[in-house]
Amino acid sequence: MSKRETSYEAWLRDEGIPIVEGYGVEDVSELPRKPWARTGGQGAYIQLKGMEGFTGMYVGEIPAGGALNIERHLYEKIIYILHGFGATEVWAGDSQKKKIQFEWQQGSLFAVPLNCAHRMINGSREPAIFLAVTSAPLMIDLLHDIPFVFGCDHTFDERFDGRADYFVPTSNRQFQGGFFNWESNFIADARGALVDPSEAKGYGVRITSFDMGGSTLVGHLAEWPLGRYHKAHYHTGGAILLILRSEGYTLMWPQEAGIRPYKSGNGDQVIKVNWREGSVFSPPTGWFHQHFNTGMEKARQLAFRYSSQSGKYLFGVWKAINKEGVRTSIGEGGTLIEYEDEDPQIRKDFETAINKVAVPMEMPVFQYAEL
Repeated sequence: MSKRETSYEAWLRDEGIPIVEGYGVEDVSELPRKPWARTGGQGAYIQLKGMEGFTGMYVGEIPAGGALNIERHLYEKIIYILHGFGATEVWAGDSQKKKIQFEWQQGSLFAVPLNCAHRMINGSREPAIFLAVTSAPLMIDLLHDIPFVFGCDHTFDERFDGRADYFVPTSNRQFQGGFFNWESNFIADARGALVDPSEAKGYGVRITSFDMGGSTLVGHLAEWPLGRYHKAHYHTGGAILLILRSEGYTLMWPQEAGIRPYKSGNGDQVIKVNWREGSVFSPPTGWFHQHFNTGMEKARQLAFRYSSQSGKYLFGVWKAINKEGVRTSIGEGGTLIEYEDEDPQIRKDFETAINKVAVPMEMPVFQYAEL
């Protein structure tokens, strides 16, 4: 693998804050942060193996009773509030006549429209902490012109028109691409928002996709009961998964290890990532991944990704590799492993894990197929 830096990687280094690497982070809010001159707060960048230059991520801190510097940039950004409450101001161009302000709290999720000026304000006496996911790697590597990325004066009026209700939550949900898709520029509390049934992804699984800010950087909320787990699937790299509730683990393995990696003698290629509230991880391109809830409550996950089958604006790379989609089995041209096709060791290990913590087994019995 080349050791040469991309334009984005060189920019990260110049930012002067910590850069955390790996397959996952157990709790993003506990990462060590350092003063960040550009933003006026503190922060740390996160570079997980599965992000692969598609997505960028950082954890930011707003000082108690203070505010961050004004930002404006030619990349998309979605923000999730980890701790605290406050407000964000947003406006287009150099004029602040159409500035709008909205308030947020722990669990709030919103997008900053492309190239809009914005400022985050802490409304409490404690530091406010947030997680931001961006398309900065794509834009900075494509343009390799940092002054232009942060200094372009073009306004994208079709994305942000300054209307007063731009960040007012909506109930606009439509069934699209196999999922219910929610078009709303602000979600007040992603931890408790309604999620829709999506049994094709697993027993008791509920998933709702969301579009924000006219962006191709989108995401979804997923929830599933205690004592249950998802079906394994794969897709393009760049997806980032943040755990909002419960605890458990995720298995990830490359396609080359097979649909049944343990039975094929490739169990050493399976990566296990333990998670709890505040954990983030990112499966690499084409790697199967499967999520297991071992906690005493419903698990909830917030996924950041690019739009493919669902979503208003499609991202071609994601559309191409996802084929018929993550809801369709491999046998039918999709990227999903049905329960009856999975490695029997997976269920055995899950039973062992939940027995240790006295969580009841809620998975139905299924007959394994002969492969």
